[in-house]
Amino acid sequence: MRRKTFDSLISGVGLVLVAVLAVAGGLLTWGHDYIANQVHNQLSAQQIYFPPANSPAVAGPQFAPMRQYGGQLMTTGAQAEVYADHFIANHLKEIGGGKTYAQLSTEAQAQPHNAALAKQVQTLFQGETLRGLLLNAYAFGTIGEIAGIAAIAAFAAAAIMLVLSGLGLYHARRVPVTAEILAGAPRRPVSVDG
Repeated sequence: MRRKTFDSLISGVGLVLVAVLAVAGGLLTWGHDYIANQVHNQLSAQQIYFPPANSPAVAGPQFAPMRQYGGQLMTTGAQAEVYADHFIANHLKEIGGGKTYAQLSTEAQAQPHNAALAKQVQTLFQGETLRGLLLNAYAFGTIGEIAGIAAIAAFAAAAIMLVLSGLGLYHARRVPVTAEILAGAPRRPVSVDG
């Protein structure tokens, strides 16, 4: 195969890859922005504020991760994860005495006239529901961050492929028309001794 043809063919494939990577980068950027906006808007609408860093509500060592966001409005997935795992979860352990909602619910079913236990189960249910919703926001926020990183990688790969394709086309213009790829010493026929 002629070297000029090979260089042009490989460079053309490279340019197609540039287009594919650029489109992928654009879609990943859109996904990142969409998810980030949705998480921000949904969390902001809830108007959940972190207690001030010096508040007695976050005084214990189990609340230490909460203090970095002291007094802030919850707007990100990372904040939602901290609030869910280091504020709500800690309070639910206290309310349930270390028992889960499922364990207390089973006890409440066995004691249908125990109003205090029923209230405890209801509080745990509400807390676990809110905690689950916040952890979903965290999960989607993380997916959005990954999409943003992947977008950067796709754009970087597209830029590299564009440069390489350009160099390939430049080389194709400079190589002699008669140059062959993998041209070396002429091959000698192989003889088979019988």
